[in-house]
Amino acid sequence: MSYQVLARKWRPRDFQQLVGQTHVVRALVNALDADRLHHAFLFTGTRGVGKTTLARILAKCINCEAGVSSTPCGECSACVEIDEGRFVDLLEVDAASRSKVDETRDLMDNVQFTPARARYKVYLIDEVHMFSEKSFNALLKTLEEPPPHVKFLLATTDPQKLPITVLSRCLKFNLKRLPADDIAAHLERILAEEAIEFEAAAAKLVARTAEGSMRDALSLLDQAIAYGAGTVNEAETRAMLGAVDRSRVIDLLDAVAAHDAAGALEVVAAVASDAADYADVLGEVVNTLHRIAVRQAIPDVADPDPDFAAACGRLAERLAPEDVQLYYEIGLRGRRDLALVPEPRLGLEMTVLRMLAFAPDTDGVASQSAISHPRGAGTAVAPANAAAASGRAEGARATEHANDRVEPASLTPQGWRELVGALGLSGLAGELASNSILVASDARRLKLELDPAHAALNTAGARDALRNALTARAGRAVELDVVLDSPSHETPAAGRARDEASRRQAAIRAIEDDPGVRTLCETFDTSVDHALVRPVD
Repeated sequence: MSYQVLARKWRPRDFQQLVGQTHVVRALVNALDADRLHHAFLFTGTRGVGKTTLARILAKCINCEAGVSSTPCGECSACVEIDEGRFVDLLEVDAASRSKVDETRDLMDNVQFTPARARYKVYLIDEVHMFSEKSFNALLKTLEEPPPHVKFLLATTDPQKLPITVLSRCLKFNLKRLPADDIAAHLERILAEEAIEFEAAAAKLVARTAEGSMRDALSLLDQAIAYGAGTVNEAETRAMLGAVDRSRVIDLLDAVAAHDAAGALEVVAAVASDAADYADVLGEVVNTLHRIAVRQAIPDVADPDPDFAAACGRLAERLAPEDVQLYYEIGLRGRRDLALVPEPRLGLEMTVLRMLAFAPDTDGVASQSAISHPRGAGTAVAPANAAAASGRAEGARATEHANDRVEPASLTPQGWRELVGALGLSGLAGELASNSILVASDARRLKLELDPAHAALNTAGARDALRNALTARAGRAVELDVVLDSPSHETPAAGRARDEASRRQAAIRAIEDDPGVRTLCETFDTSVDHALVRPVD
């Protein structure tokens, strides 16, 4: 007998076997038991969460020979044939391959005919968003007022592409991604029923990798069984998935906490030797930092993984809460930007080095070098021990109360201009920075003056974008004040304009002093058009 994949073998046959989606199941069960059935249902959600499965169970419920109910018998010919995919009155349509209007019209022409043997003729249209506009138009009238013997069950992963006229004619059920714990528990039940040796950690790893999709989880489980030659253990499953060993993440954060750059890069090299996916590595770093932050906020929080919980608890005592938040933000940004770097390993290394470079100093005040020097030189790092971290946090709070007044900067106009250039902002935020001058700053606040002639640039969105860029540059939260006043010295925009004008005049002089150009002008009694001269970089 040929092998049947787990995703098909363990497809739920009734509502009781379905994992998750209780909000949808409850509504359908109540409607079936009260005999209040709509004529059109729309199931939405990402791949593998149960859209088609729910539709088939609903088709069984309304066509079971024992009567309409939320508990089909599963033994009559209708139930058996629906499970086997050969029920004549259940018409499953793949909209992706039948999107043409002529095919839709042919389908609708058969709606008027009564079922061959069932109570209802059921049209199950999968990926309905793939229909063309004309196909939707051909479907609309029948969808609104179908014959009493017809039910429509629509499924889609992209409901935004459906016309509002279709949405308004259906009962819509949004299926959610399944929690990893629910998926793992279901996988363990299946492995036990299949008499396959497994480790619970491997099932949890597969469940996390599936990202909320039960079908993906079952497909990965099939692959893990084959990879492990009939057994499923964590080490082999991790190798198959290219997932990072959590001990590597703990070692990496230990090195960051100790401000040990060499040790951190050694861990990155070990991760590279494991052939792990670098996006997954940063994802695990972010997840671990989240657990550390929760542990710091709720010390006695329960954790299902004792060994990992002990490591997180140790780091929670070693790292200051503000450091954890900083590393979390840097990790998120690094994972987001990973696709932009020439080599993914370099992206991981730079993310780790950024965590080290932007660490606060021993007084609890963010290093000014990240702001005042655009090249980021001279960044101070914090001590590794917990006592110093605690003292640093107290110092930060004391400094925050003491510095109610914004001290004038030591920052020169040229320094502000270089910083604006290093931020690389565009749009309104870039124009706001370029047309302002920095008049005062301290560890947590910058004060800018903006010429009233450019007041339109001072929007909330532009201020937020500029503040976020400065925060990322400084490595901690930076507040921003913008006041309207005539600048007391040259803005970056004015400086650039002056430099551009100077370069243009130099280019004009160079052309007019050229012997060949002078000869041409004298010979043909002409002159150089200054408006067409552009300096060459």
